[in-house]
This record gives sequence, structure tokens and C-alpha cells, in this order.
Amino acid sequence: MISFNYETAFSLDNETQLADWIVNVISEEGYKLEEINYIFCDDEYLHKINVEYLNHDTLTDIISFDYSVGNILQGDIFISTERVSDNAKDFRVVFDEELKRVMSHGVLHYCGYKDKSTADEAIMRSKEDEKIAMFHVEQ
Repeated sequence: MISFNYETAFSLDNETQLADWIVNVISEEGYKLEEINYIFCDDEYLHKINVEYLNHDTLTDIISFDYSVGNILQGDIFISTERVSDNAKDFRVVFDEELKRVMSHGVLHYCGYKDKSTADEAIMRSKEDEKIAMFHVEQ
């Protein structure tokens, strides 16, 4: 089950399409879905989580807490829509595309992809692009 939660005035217009897409992303990677909660928030909310739980005093666009067991995925993915908006401007892409990138990024972490090294980051970006393209094909 995919659920969407809002800690700001932001809300998704296409929850069903996005949930179906995430389920397909998970399936394409050979995993099964238990439950993923997306929590959309602002910078302040996510910064507080970053400091409190990860001891990182920085802004970020996403924090994911992975509760997966084996190939059954479950977790909480916190996304700052303020960071996504700023990143979209910086990367010169539309907000919806950057949001899909971040949404898939969290799930790809659950699937075992990393992004700490340059090589891992390149693989992660390639996978994000692949998953974003899946959304466009399906709709």
C-alpha cells in the first residue's frame, strides 16, 4: 500500500497514478510492496527530522526510513516540497519531474541502490531517469 500524507498545504493531484507508478517501479526491481508512506513537508519540518534522527544540520529534499525485510519493501519517505521546487529551478526541470525523481530515489534506496560515491550516484541517476520514463509511458 502506498499512502500520501501532507504536513503542508501541498497536495498531489494524481495520487492514484503516482501510487500505481511506484508499485510498478518496485515490481520492476524485483521487490514486493508492503507499505510506503510518503510524507510531504516543508524545509523546517524535514530539517528538524534531519537534526533529530540523523544528526545532520543541513537542508535536504528527502529522508527515507527503511523498514524493509528481505525483498518486502516498507518505510517512510519524507519529502520537502520546498527543496524539490528549488532543485527543479536549479536543474531547469518542471516541478513534477523533480518530484518523481525524488519519489523514485527513496524507493531505489530501499531496493539497495546507494548514492554516496560518484559511481553509485551515476547508477542512481540512471535508475531515476529509467523510472521517470516508466511513468510517462504508462500514462
